[in-house]
Order: sequence, then structure tokens, then C-alpha cells
Amino acid sequence: MEPGNQTEVKAFILGGLPNTNQLPVLFFLIFLVIYLLTVLGNLLIFFTILSEAQLHRLPMYFFLCHLSFLDTSLSSVTVPKILAGFITSRYRTISFTGCVVQLYSFHFLASTECFLYTVMAYDRYLAICHPLNYAMLMNRKVCFGLAAGTWLTGSVHATIHTSLTFRLPYCGPNRVDYFFCDIPPVLKLACADTSVNHTVILANIGFVAAGCFMLICVSYGYIAAAILKIQTTQGRHRAFSTCSAHLTVVILYYGPPIFIYMFPSSSDSAHGTLAVFYTIVTPMLNPFIYTLRNKEVKRALSKWFSGPSVVQNR
Repeated sequence: MEPGNQTEVKAFILGGLPNTNQLPVLFFLIFLVIYLLTVLGNLLIFFTILSEAQLHRLPMYFFLCHLSFLDTSLSSVTVPKILAGFITSRYRTISFTGCVVQLYSFHFLASTECFLYTVMAYDRYLAICHPLNYAMLMNRKVCFGLAAGTWLTGSVHATIHTSLTFRLPYCGPNRVDYFFCDIPPVLKLACADTSVNHTVILANIGFVAAGCFMLICVSYGYIAAAILKIQTTQGRHRAFSTCSAHLTVVILYYGPPIFIYMFPSSSDSAHGTLAVFYTIVTPMLNPFIYTLRNKEVKRALSKWFSGPSVVQNR
């Protein structure tokens, strides 16, 4: 095909979420509540940490700010379009350019979050295993460099996959059996060989996502060994409490996408269910996990809601 004729499809039709067509109003309300909780919860943590000088200067909370912003943005890439699709099926249509932007934005934010989790595990490793040198090893310059590296690497990752996906011709059909434009369902519509794309996906999961997950596991292996050496029960509990929230969200985040991209031929309904969990549910749970398991965040939230006058009287 000539380059000028490679893209005949002008728009895609999103299939929406599986098993939701019978009760669209109910699911609209459910996902609206989830989205509002996600946005409000993450923004609350974000601004609470920024307003508390003792928190936003610490590396762990500096990275938590980035995580809150990523979770808010990641949810905003998919959920508004889902909500619009519940109102009327014509809102499930997305332009070709819109599909490109959504796919890029999703993989940019999701991969950046993947790298950020790895950086946060490294931060916890330094804090627990090298406490005397922690302030020097994780100074503000290093923190900014690591944060910038996650965003830059996420951008490169998304650019590669978006370019490879949309270099292919799309000449119909144009129905994406998924609730947003993601690589596996979009590739099924390509009018060309997609073997190179699937090879890159497997390599990406193997060397990037799985690699990050292994680094996190190694970090927590060293952390567990260091915690077991602490003599007092209170000391062990305090050390573990600083890591438990991060470890929980890592487990919730990594499982579903590894299955989706390692087994792209699996059913779209199975992919859709897993994708809903890590793209919509997990970003909503993160604020609760970090708030309920972190005394410093709870204390800052309490001060924030109590007001300056109450704080001064304490």
C-alpha cells in the first residue's frame, strides 16, 4: 500500500465494558463514584503533602506526590469516555487521532507509574538498609533526577509502542472490542502482519515490566532481611509499616497488565475485567491504602482539616 492510503479508518468504535449493557444507569453511577473517589482522594493526598513542609521534603512523600498525580491522570484517560459511553452508544466513537492520543497517554502514564514503583522500592531499601547514609544517597538532587527519569523513560516507552501500533494500515473493521484504545485490541484491526508488534510487546514485558518487578522483589528481599535483624518488636513493626503500603499497591498493580500483554490472544472480556482493576480500581484504592497505613499522612490530613487555629492551640 502507498503511504498516503495506509490509514483508511477515520474513527474507531469502542466496545465498552463487558456485561454492562443491561444496566447502564447503575454502572454509570458506580464508575462515576469510583472516578470521583479516585480524583478527590489522590488530589487530597497530593495537596496535603505539598502543604506540609515536613512531608514534601522527604523522598518517600515526594514520590507519593508523583504517584497521586499519575493515578489521577491515568484514571482520567479512560473513565470519562466510559461514562460517556453509558449515556449513549454514539459517545463510544473515538476519532483515529483521539485513539492515538488515548493509547499514548495511557502507556505513558502507566509505564511511568511502573518505573516510579521501582524507584519507591529503591528509596525504601536505602532508608531501611542504609539509614546512616540515607540523607546523602537520596538527596533532593537525586530525587528530582529519579523522578525526571521515570517520566522521560515512560515517554520513550509510550512513543515506541504508539509509533509501532499506528504505523500499520487500518482499513476496517473499526470496532475495538475493549473499553479504550489499547495495543492488543487495536492490533487485531490492523490490515497487516503484527508479528513485530507482538514481539516488541513480549520483549517489553520481559525486560521492562518484569525487570522492574524483579528489582522491587530484590529490594524487598534485602528489606525483609534487614527488618528481621532489628531486635525490638516495635522497631520491626515500624520498619515494616513504612513499606507495607507500597508493597500492597505493587502487588495490585503488576499482576493484571503482565497477564494482558503476555497473553494477548486471551478473551477480550478477561482482559477487560483485569484492565478495569488496575486502571480504575487500583488508582482509587491507593489513597486509602497510603492513608490508612501511614501515620504521617493521617496526621497531616488531621492538621489540614482541623485548620491552623486548632493546630496552634495544641
